[in-house]
Amino acid sequence: MAGKSPYITQDGYEALREEEAALWKKRRRVVKILAAAAAEGDRSENAEYIYRKKQLREMDRRIRYLQKRLPELKPVENPPHNREQVFFGAWVTLEDEKGEEVTYRIVGADEFIPQKNWISVDSPMARALLGKSLDEEIQVNTPSGRKELLVLEISYGQPPG
Repeated sequence: MAGKSPYITQDGYEALREEEAALWKKRRRVVKILAAAAAEGDRSENAEYIYRKKQLREMDRRIRYLQKRLPELKPVENPPHNREQVFFGAWVTLEDEKGEEVTYRIVGADEFIPQKNWISVDSPMARALLGKSLDEEIQVNTPSGRKELLVLEISYGQPPG
């Protein structure tokens, strides 16, 4: 967890809390099934027992992570006073050298979703964007090389468009 920002959107925080509660509920069911599988005898050849032990280990690992991480998190509930600059929680529309546009949302390290273009506040792209204003250019190193991008739009709450 070193290097992870403690910031998270309020929705992201609630989702993690709901995930933890759901895991505890599911864990109780898995423990009952595991106990029934263990009662069947030889555990070394009992596929149900082996599968449920593995499932329980994975669930316990995630529960431990959430129990440690949730108290460290700082939900950001309100947008910044200056909505003309890029801060945590912003939707930012950028234009590249080819004129192609892309919109990113800057979210916490525990809630980024690449398929939705939600990027972690700790990512190189987000770090390059933070504090920038409309019509400012940024340069960022990406896996495909260095890119120059222009900030076209900044919004908070809902995606632009």
